[in-house]
Amino acid sequence: MAETAHYRVPGMTCDHCVNAVKAELSALAGVARVDVDLGTKVVGVTGERLDDAALRAAIELAGYEALR
Repeated sequence: MAETAHYRVPGMTCDHCVNAVKAELSALAGVARVDVDLGTKVVGVTGERLDDAALRAAIELAGYEALR
């Protein structure tokens, strides 16, 4: 069953930021979809057996802080 995790990523300011975050998250096992709202700086990750620590680490690897 799919689940969705949401994170605030206050450091995102442009499409490059969005693409970097999407690329890192999409590479994780179990991630089916990544939605980013640049206006609200919220990232939604949908998939199965999502690992909060892995999702946060992927966002940090892209260069941004992930807040819940």
